[in-house]
Amino acid sequence: MVSSDRNNENPTRKILGFGFFVQGFRCFPWMAVNFFLKDGLNVDPSTLQLLQNSANLPMVAKPFYGVVSDAVYIYGQHRIPYIAIGALLQVVSWLAIATLSPSSMSIYTISLFLLLSNLGASIAEVANDAIVAEVGKQPTSSSKNSQSSSSGQLQAYVWMASSVGGVLGNLLGGIVIDRTSPQTMFLFFGLLLALQFFITLTVRESSLNLPKSTANAGIIKQLSELAVVLKKPEIAYPIAWFAASYAIIPALTGTMFFYQIEHLKIDSTVLGLSKVFGQAAMLLWSIIYNSHLKSVPPRKLISAIQVLMAVLMISDVLFVKGFYRNMGVPDSLYVVIFSGFLEVLFFFKILPFSVLIAQYCPPGCEGSLMAFVMSAIALAFIASGYFGVALASYIGVTGNNFSGFPVGLLIQAVCTVMPIYWSSCIPDDVKSKSRRKKE
Repeated sequence: MVSSDRNNENPTRKILGFGFFVQGFRCFPWMAVNFFLKDGLNVDPSTLQLLQNSANLPMVAKPFYGVVSDAVYIYGQHRIPYIAIGALLQVVSWLAIATLSPSSMSIYTISLFLLLSNLGASIAEVANDAIVAEVGKQPTSSSKNSQSSSSGQLQAYVWMASSVGGVLGNLLGGIVIDRTSPQTMFLFFGLLLALQFFITLTVRESSLNLPKSTANAGIIKQLSELAVVLKKPEIAYPIAWFAASYAIIPALTGTMFFYQIEHLKIDSTVLGLSKVFGQAAMLLWSIIYNSHLKSVPPRKLISAIQVLMAVLMISDVLFVKGFYRNMGVPDSLYVVIFSGFLEVLFFFKILPFSVLIAQYCPPGCEGSLMAFVMSAIALAFIASGYFGVALASYIGVTGNNFSGFPVGLLIQAVCTVMPIYWSSCIPDDVKSKSRRKKE
């Protein structure tokens, strides 16, 4: 029986591991997109951030993709085909950007292909997240522990796979961005996605140890079931709080990118190393969480991360004012360590939160509910990005003038602390609530 579980686990981990690796590696072409927009199309910080966030709009429709993958089976499968479709859409978009002549490229053209790429990524991510939720809830013969143990282990595994992809993507991106054209980087990533597409076609969903389904559920029925689930306070309140905790923070990523590149003249390799450091921190975080923090109440853990985010934003204020420079700390060192860490710290909350929601997710609704959660987070990030554009405009920050930047960072820090006052929306003791539900 144990060997049977292990045989079922191997293809699951392979398809999820490679899928989440590619998902993490998406930072590789996106680093090239930033420089292509800045240098090739000469956009300003606000326009850069506006384009970045607008390209994420397909992520908002994730609940629809989740409902479709839950309800519509393709040749008797409802996860693997959607991973393949998502990979194929990305292949088409990135290879098109790579092969089109730069002189014929416009903001509208590249925006269209980036939207198509994120549409494909969204569909694949929804299917992958649903598999994680489904498999994580399956009991194993080798472990008699609660479902939270199984779910947490698989969540940590795919988190590590994504982090490894992020580390390699940012490391290679930082190295090659000055040595080759953005189109070459787009081509490389397109070929990697093509590999994912063909590998996915070789996997049968029956080998993934997913729950058996007696019949295909209708989309309308699936939507009604999702609506019922979202009315449950233990699911609705945490999701609402979590999305709001991102949305009210004005993102200033475009401004910081221009500040580091144009004002401080930070080399692109340093930015690549900064992102590598951040991804390495995410990888370490998944290991620490899986080993030591799964038993920590979600509210306490997520609130602590929120406070740490605000602290690092205040540190950014000191950085922009030259405080660390006057102490003899090189700008490049601060960018690599602190900027890299803060960038990924925003995502630290997602791991404990996704484990929490997966435990409350009823059977048969994994794809649509997890997709709704990711959609809410994506929409929150888009709102945060637009909020940041408005803030940058209000404080008068441009590609040449950063005098109001410290004030913007202070406002950002204050907005980050605010959600902690409503953190009671997050369940404080998952295990006890799960126990009461069983009783």
